[in-house]
Amino acid sequence: MIYKFRFFAVFLISVLFVSQVKAQEPNPELAKEFLLTAEEILKETKALNQAVEMYKLAAEADPNNVEANYKTGDTYLQITDKAKATQYLLRAYQLDSDYKFDMLYKIGHAYQYGYEFDNAIEYYKKYKQKLENNTGYSGADKTPMSEVDRRIDESNTGKKLMDDPVNYSITNVGTAINSELWDYGPVVNADETVMIFTSRRGPDQGNLNENVFDDNFYYEDIFISKKSGGEWQPAENIGPVVNTKYHDSNFGFSPDGKTLYIYSDEGNGDVYYTNNLSEDTWSEPLGLSDNINSSGYNEKSVSQSADGKTLFFASNRPGGYGGFDIYYSTKNRKDEWGPSKNLGRVINTEGDEDGPFIQYDGKTLYFSSTAHNGMGGFDIFKSEYDSASNEWSNPENLGYPLNTPDDDIYFVMTKDGKTGYYATVREEGMGYNDIYRVKIGGSEDKTDKKVASKKANVDEGENESEEKEVEKVDVVESQEDEVDTGAPVKVMVRVVDASNNQSIESTVKLKGQADNINVPSESENNGIYTFVIIRDAATDFMLSAEKPGYIFANKRINVPASKGEEQTIRITLSLSKPEVGTSKTLRNIFFEFGKATFTSESYEELNKMVSFLEANPQVNVEIAGHTDNIGSDSVNKKLSQQRANKVVEYLTGKGIDRRRLNAVGYGEERPIVSNDDEVMGREINRRVEFIVKE
Repeated sequence: MIYKFRFFAVFLISVLFVSQVKAQEPNPELAKEFLLTAEEILKETKALNQAVEMYKLAAEADPNNVEANYKTGDTYLQITDKAKATQYLLRAYQLDSDYKFDMLYKIGHAYQYGYEFDNAIEYYKKYKQKLENNTGYSGADKTPMSEVDRRIDESNTGKKLMDDPVNYSITNVGTAINSELWDYGPVVNADETVMIFTSRRGPDQGNLNENVFDDNFYYEDIFISKKSGGEWQPAENIGPVVNTKYHDSNFGFSPDGKTLYIYSDEGNGDVYYTNNLSEDTWSEPLGLSDNINSSGYNEKSVSQSADGKTLFFASNRPGGYGGFDIYYSTKNRKDEWGPSKNLGRVINTEGDEDGPFIQYDGKTLYFSSTAHNGMGGFDIFKSEYDSASNEWSNPENLGYPLNTPDDDIYFVMTKDGKTGYYATVREEGMGYNDIYRVKIGGSEDKTDKKVASKKANVDEGENESEEKEVEKVDVVESQEDEVDTGAPVKVMVRVVDASNNQSIESTVKLKGQADNINVPSESENNGIYTFVIIRDAATDFMLSAEKPGYIFANKRINVPASKGEEQTIRITLSLSKPEVGTSKTLRNIFFEFGKATFTSESYEELNKMVSFLEANPQVNVEIAGHTDNIGSDSVNKKLSQQRANKVVEYLTGKGIDRRRLNAVGYGEERPIVSNDDEVMGREINRRVEFIVKE
């Protein structure tokens, strides 16, 4: 059965939820309606993202409904936003601690996904005690002790890796390649001029199938992007010879970029290949031999060595050490792939190994595993082959922030060994999965060129070369002669309630704009959070604060280079409660010049907005677009409306009820300062803001 019901749940939300939005009293009957709707969705489909919205609405309609809270949390653990499970599972446990036997375990798992490893370990240990006290229990909701111990090990590994982050620069490859849906499985040729990847974007962006699969996302299609002038060009569908009307995904590139390995549903999942006949023409895909493809089992990924003679792949065929193992096959004298061999116990474990990539040096293997010393899900590892001893080295975890508590897989490298690509879910991402470029050893440049080349909320009259607003903070430093010893810079952040200026506790993050690495907080005391930074050049950071029941705050700051004496930066962030009439300017949402198209830098702020609206389901907002007075009134009005509409479209695409949002374009009607000056006038008037409404 082919389902064509994309976002059909919006109608149900509109019909059922409107009464609950207006009346904040618990409504058990409405909660039952939402629970029934969720069960009907899952009975007919695998649309977990739509089901979780129904479960969540049930929990909001009746916070005392243990089933609604539990199923909301349990379903979140199965989709992208796993850390959101925590609050619902905790509430379910408080309502009925015996509702499910392994609820303590699931609370721990949710904390682990949210990087709260100490809390995760605490709940895992509580669940272990429950197992020890109930040795005879054998229900389906029992998680075995071995898995709990593994999660504790992962959490301890996560703490260690985060305490010693690796110097990576991890940057989103941008809107030319990524969409607001799923994008993953990147492969690049040797000179990094062609990228092929898999996407579940819609037909308006090139998908060959207008229908959706039974998880309510579009079918997989393979896309290709080429570099021109050092920039990736807009991705295009690779074409109907390779893509079909159903699922099509890529596996790997041959070293010369002439052969693409792809996935087929034949068998339980087989490897096919297609050859590049000309610039935009590919041959009809053909299956690899039985030496690679197994009968009734699954092959999931492929990598070919630089000399073309060895093929590495993952399979769950019998005879391995666990679930999926990594195998290899070498070409014989007839140029045919010979019998496959397991790569051995050093690489393969009782868990799953997947995503092999053999580097161009022919000896360094990158792969992902669930059972080596990781921090959760699949982590990315590397191992080197010693031809003298005929052995692989013990796998090395590539560390944080490349690895996360969720699945990190299908990592590929360029020929120089300094740049990699992979897909992951990050706070600044524009979709469910985005493709990122990883620079090993940090950024090539000490400044973020993207930040320096564009400006927020560009209107018809604005200058594309202007810089984004980055706050230059006051620094208290020694007046002694400077000696280049790299003494740290302390950033001390005080978070206050805007209504009374009293310090409040919140979640405060400081992240490098060029490398996307979060700086860990050294201490927190009475609403003051201290971060210690050592950089040999001035660096831009994004500072953010969030607290339930308050509107989030995001601020770009510039931290000076480390000098001979310690420097201290003091910043105060004010958080307002979302009372009717409260407004907030979204200064970190950026549009392409003269268009209603987001730039890559916008998505972090947009995702903060999504989280805020999810955490405050009673809040309705107006999204207001504003321009300066350069250009005609009619053009400015139209552009501001289009941009406000675009923000609303993104929020609803993430599951926010459309009835809570109203988009209004004011053009140049409502300046907050004079338009006579650019930096202190027109620049400030070009903005998107939201206003809390009844």
